[in-house]
Amino acid sequence: MIMVYLSRIYTKSGDQGETGLGDGSRVAKDHPRVTAYGTVDELNAILGVLLATTPNAPEADLLRSIQNDLFDVGADLCVPPAADEKAGGRLRMRPEQATRLEAAIDRLNANLQPLTSFILPGGQPAAAWCHLARTVCRRAERDVVTLSHTEPVDSPVVIYLNRLSDLLFVLARVYNNQGRDDVLWQPGQSQNAQ
Repeated sequence: MIMVYLSRIYTKSGDQGETGLGDGSRVAKDHPRVTAYGTVDELNAILGVLLATTPNAPEADLLRSIQNDLFDVGADLCVPPAADEKAGGRLRMRPEQATRLEAAIDRLNANLQPLTSFILPGGQPAAAWCHLARTVCRRAERDVVTLSHTEPVDSPVVIYLNRLSDLLFVLARVYNNQGRDDVLWQPGQSQNAQ
């Protein structure tokens, strides 16, 4: 088990615009790796707001487990994979974590109203928070892909974020009365308005 000890909250080591990665190397705070795990942290905070404002929301336990997974994603991203890295030597995302999301998507989607249009973000407050989380998750995925163009990234990270954005979409529909209260897009609705 990985133990984390935080004895000092501020270190002043980042005062010059750099931060330390998990392997001890230092990079600029706007480095693509820092951007990627920073966006994952933002996503996690949004899920925290969702849970704080709707503590008895359906699938709250699933969301809490996802918050833990997102710390795993951050831990994976903050340590660049080494060419000689031994399996199990570092905390890395595992394919089973995305598989668990797929099972939740299938289970939740089975009870939803069929889609007849794209959905506008909104509806119930919990659904709106899920839609916001979904868009930040997509940004995190894009940030990780951007990072992967210049540095190695473990593929389970991208897969997990891709599945998570799908799950958040389905969960937003669950929170909108199983999709019955979804706000549907009406193409061109305001084009002829006077």
